[in-house]
Amino acid sequence: MGEEQKKKLEQQLWNIANELRGKMNPDEFRDYILGFIFYKYLSEKMESFANELLVEDEVLYLTLSDNGDDKEYLDAIKEDAIEELGYFLYPWELFSAVAKRGNSDTNSFILEDLTSILRHIEQSTMGHESEDDFEHLFEDLDLTSTKLGKTEDAKNTLVSKILFHLDNIDFELKNHDRDVLGDAYEYLIGMFASGAGKKAGEFYTPKEVSTVLAKIVTNNKSKLKSVYDPTCGSGSLLLRVGREVEDVSNYYGQELNRTTYNLARMNMIMHDIHYRKFDIKQEDTLENPQHLEKRFEAIVANPPFSAQWSANPLHLSDDRFSQYGKLAPKSKADFAFLTHMIHHLDENGTMAIVLPHGVLFRGSSEGHIRRYLIEDRNYLDAVIGLPANIFYGTSIPTCILVFKKCRENADDVLFIDASSHFEKAKNQNYLRSEDIEKIITTYKNRVEVEKYSHKATLKEIAENDYNLNIPRYVDTFEEEEPIDLEEVSNHLKALEDDIKSTDKTIQSFCDELGISAPF
Repeated sequence: MGEEQKKKLEQQLWNIANELRGKMNPDEFRDYILGFIFYKYLSEKMESFANELLVEDEVLYLTLSDNGDDKEYLDAIKEDAIEELGYFLYPWELFSAVAKRGNSDTNSFILEDLTSILRHIEQSTMGHESEDDFEHLFEDLDLTSTKLGKTEDAKNTLVSKILFHLDNIDFELKNHDRDVLGDAYEYLIGMFASGAGKKAGEFYTPKEVSTVLAKIVTNNKSKLKSVYDPTCGSGSLLLRVGREVEDVSNYYGQELNRTTYNLARMNMIMHDIHYRKFDIKQEDTLENPQHLEKRFEAIVANPPFSAQWSANPLHLSDDRFSQYGKLAPKSKADFAFLTHMIHHLDENGTMAIVLPHGVLFRGSSEGHIRRYLIEDRNYLDAVIGLPANIFYGTSIPTCILVFKKCRENADDVLFIDASSHFEKAKNQNYLRSEDIEKIITTYKNRVEVEKYSHKATLKEIAENDYNLNIPRYVDTFEEEEPIDLEEVSNHLKALEDDIKSTDKTIQSFCDELGISAPF
């Protein structure tokens, strides 16, 4: 499927999403439309898988019923599907079958059936390896909500209409390009994020920033054993890392918000990441970490900026925080997320985290932790300043901090000031492809570019008392052209002469009219 067809698919899906626009807020209709698309994807995947198993018998899956010899077929297919796909759907539960019933002339009420089918998808995984990946996956798709309509008939009509439109779109799963439909899905997530205001930052990192982080942690690597995001949102950042290499053996993530956690699991499956290859957990990362004993080759994160956390003194006995002797302040969890990630970083790994600029220079416990990471551990590899207003929900300038436990360039820290390299859009700024390329090329080659990058020695950083404020290291000052005061003086004199001449003209007009001049 070419780029033009992909864009067509994205536009088709967005047009269908707009069936719900105006009836509910973006958060709500996002959950419905993405849930329906996901159900269609699972159905087509199931149907295609079953038809391949039935090809020698010259039977189509949709023609099977729950009786006689068909039941033996179904039992065998169910066992194979749960093992391979992680879930199972009967032929009459497939998206296309439900869409046709909903738009038929008789027995077109499908809401109860649809609710049961979505629950059955989840239940089909119970007791199997895929259970955690499908549990409560459709809980945000509430078909009884009055947001869909005031009456049951109104709700049924709207849902049936959406299913009908989706059923007419060919997802082309046999195309074997997993990124096409996954890209369209992420396109929708991004579109919802752009209209969700402040809340968007909770579930989506702009694609351009994700690309920078992903390229940094995969530098000089073609395969990864593992990638981890402790605040994974919709999972887009994890998936972006996967695009930069030939293969990622395992994806790990944790997300606090239940709805966003469901979205992340859907996003993984929509990108054809096998259920055995991802492990996304729903819990508070700082208070209840779910992967504590694991170490990861690549770590990326865009945690909530300066969020509150418990800063419970008991955390000083936690291996993630104990070596620093101090905790991040209760009102700013930035360094708590950072040191949590350091704990999980493998010896040969790279981590890149987006944080507000305050982490570069704030003092007290944050200054203490910052100094320890540089002076005692020497883990900090690079500091990259980003433009203001490139994230959803906040206009503040941000930075990317890059850490490695075994640094190839242990004598210096690379500072990059990319804050003035961007394109202005209507509501926010964004990084262009050339801006991304310049950041990555400068980081990879570790070069100094005038007014853009600088390799600061550890001694230089120590002399700055471990303050990492980028202007201390990258001089972006532009000298203004010298002003010719003599020329300015002559220009003012000429203006004064012009004013006097104009005043005389006005005076003569006023004299002719017999009125006083206005000066």
